[in-house]
Amino acid sequence: MHARKAFFAIPLALGLVACGSGSDGATDSAGGRKAPGRSASGTEVTVANVELGSILVDGRGRTLYAFTKDKETTSNCAAECIAVWPALTTHSPAAAGKGVERSLLREARQAGGAVQVTYGEWPLYYYVGDMVPGDVNGQGLDGEWFAVSPDGKLVRKPA
Repeated sequence: MHARKAFFAIPLALGLVACGSGSDGATDSAGGRKAPGRSASGTEVTVANVELGSILVDGRGRTLYAFTKDKETTSNCAAECIAVWPALTTHSPAAAGKGVERSLLREARQAGGAVQVTYGEWPLYYYVGDMVPGDVNGQGLDGEWFAVSPDGKLVRKPA
């Protein structure tokens, strides 16, 4: 009986994390939770060098991905998709960190009213399977999810 509970607990926990605020456990100065990629002044996108080369990450070093089914900054990632691929959202203009081309960094209002950070033509997402900064476990999944390079192109090499 205990093994069965554990079997169902893992997907449930991943689903709850993905459907929640996107918090990575960090807290703000008032002790409240912060969403990944949020700093005191808002959302930051920067560049990190990982095994794939130079890619976009949030201000905490978490890999940002693009979905090949998205078109012209419009997300095609519906509810079940967002549960696994939470969108990088913002309440204020995103900040361009070191290596990011400010002209490519924008926001787009998606269905449901969320303001998602985009880079070039790509809305940006996290992958729930990435546990720590530098993880690229979502790279190439289903042949549709790829890290984004600083020039706005998809990084299509395998992790």
